[in-house]
Amino acid sequence: VQLQASGGGLVQAGDSLRLSCAASERTFSNYDMGWFRQTPGKEREFVAAIRWSSDSPYYGDSAKGRFTISRDNAKNRVYLQMNSLKPEDTAVYYCAAGGGDIIVTMRGYDYWGQGTQVTVSS
Repeated sequence: VQLQASGGGLVQAGDSLRLSCAASERTFSNYDMGWFRQTPGKEREFVAAIRWSSDSPYYGDSAKGRFTISRDNAKNRVYLQMNSLKPEDTAVYYCAAGGGDIIVTMRGYDYWGQGTQVTVSS
């Protein structure tokens, strides 16, 4: 599976962004999808995940109440709507595809996109 993340950019604190991740496979609907983020010198951090069935999205503590993950299996896309952005949300955001039992860690994913930079100014 090839993944292409897009939608990042430079915004001000309080603004919103919607990230998109396009998957190459027609079997996209079989994969659980996740978003992670990473800043220099730190480990990749779980942001949000959604099962192939779109049931029960999962969110990291930093995302709860502000971010929403969704997917459109007909378009082979997963989205991350980010509202009320803060400077600490600045990171490279990665989408991932997998199917493990645990999808809130990197181990649950087999395929990764290239990342899209999000920068939030204060």
